[in-house]
Amino acid sequence: MQLPSATTLPRKVVVTGSASGIGLAVTASLLEAEAGVVGIDIAGSPDLTGGYEHIRGDLSTFGGIAAVMAELRGRRCDALVHCAGIMRTDANADIAQSMGEALWALHVVAPQRLCELLLPTMPDRVGRVVVLSSRASAGRAGRALYAASKGGSEALVRSMALTVMARGITVNAIAPGPVRTAQTTDPNRADAAVALPPMGRLIVPQEIAATVLFLLSDAAGAITGQTLVQCGGLSLAPPSTATPQRG
Repeated sequence: MQLPSATTLPRKVVVTGSASGIGLAVTASLLEAEAGVVGIDIAGSPDLTGGYEHIRGDLSTFGGIAAVMAELRGRRCDALVHCAGIMRTDANADIAQSMGEALWALHVVAPQRLCELLLPTMPDRVGRVVVLSSRASAGRAGRALYAASKGGSEALVRSMALTVMARGITVNAIAPGPVRTAQTTDPNRADAAVALPPMGRLIVPQEIAATVLFLLSDAAGAITGQTLVQCGGLSLAPPSTATPQRG
């Protein structure tokens, strides 16, 4: 798939969750397109070349969000891509004890605060925001707090899109199905096995990154306030109908 050229993409992009998974794939694709990236992640800087700058921070706590905002304050960027996220079931001990505070902070408060900080100086008709949600936002048994936090991120996207619509800045969400990342083998989600979608394989991060880059490009300038479901067919049939991919 041919990616949008560098001339149609924002020149400076803030990417959260940039050290692994979808965030790393988005960051690598942007760097390949010669865009500059300010990456934010709880982990250390990934091994990347080109115009990459790393901020280490924890967006799952209110204090961590404030610290990252202090690092970003005064900087100008053209776009924000919020990829940072975690999946936890309602049975997870930490989530049960905190009543889902980390999920809400990471999936709703962090992108809202980052938008509030960065949108005022984004250029009109060029600025872009893309937030990674999840197909689980439609509801999943045993994952009520996670699903609610992802549903909250989609409501946030619609609200922010209305806020900046007159400036020609777009705000959209992508709701993936199961993606082949470290999250799918995270021991903290051992009680929530990953099922193959009906297409018979997991989505790869580069496929989500290609969609992100499209939404960042000027070709997507008339799309705003939307959630694009990229789920490998889960919206059409339950995972139990999947035929594993051969070869």
